[in-house]
Amino acid sequence: MTTSRSQHHSTRAHSFNTAAAQYAANRPSYPPALLDTIDHLSTRPLQGARTVDVGAGTGISTTLLHTRGAHVLAVEPGTGMATQFHRTHPHIPLVRGDGNALPVATASLDFLTYAQSWHWTDPTRSVPEALRVLRPGGTLALWWNIDAVDIPWIADATTRIHRFLDVDPDVPIEKSGSGAPAALTDTAGRLDFTRRQVRWSRRVSLDTHLANIASHSSFLVLGEAATTAFLTEERAHLRELFPTETIEETYDVDLLLALRP
Repeated sequence: MTTSRSQHHSTRAHSFNTAAAQYAANRPSYPPALLDTIDHLSTRPLQGARTVDVGAGTGISTTLLHTRGAHVLAVEPGTGMATQFHRTHPHIPLVRGDGNALPVATASLDFLTYAQSWHWTDPTRSVPEALRVLRPGGTLALWWNIDAVDIPWIADATTRIHRFLDVDPDVPIEKSGSGAPAALTDTAGRLDFTRRQVRWSRRVSLDTHLANIASHSSFLVLGEAATTAFLTEERAHLRELFPTETIEETYDVDLLLALRP
């Protein structure tokens, strides 16, 4: 990775700290079927398992793991995100750190999870770290919410976003190189992943839908004026389709799961 690309990557990663409350209020969660799938594919259940959730952000995935009965520790590098996490989930422990150098003892974990966050790591460091901290038979689980672009209105909206951002239509709006396909490429020969997809949806207001879009790093680094201009046009498009201003967002959770030998 060149210096300029590395700096841009860092800028986008840190951009979430300026919008932590917006992120917490508007980003989608994950369906119960995702955790059911993780349980099914792992050597032990999440219930009672020693678990670390990396890149925990505002605690969306960490809370689900905690509710499932996991003994979960959140790991988050960002000041703004960590502050929001503490504010919303004071009963769940959090430490500062990232997947490239985990503040966790060797062979101490049953589960290591990355919800929407593995793509912010350097796999040349995060893969060895995952293998270090997991017990034999432990589970590494990575997942992402992916827009269901087989649904026509979502495909059209995604095309407008890509056109506005001037990015390849096949690249997720979070960042180039994100998602399960990139993770499979980056870890080839080092981790043997099983891949599953879980479809789910949520009904939200138009305001929430637009705020969700604006909480992605691609928009956070643009600045308020450019983002507002895009969202104004997008609101007009969507009002024609959804005159009640209630929208059903549909996602495929793309899950990768590997067991430590």
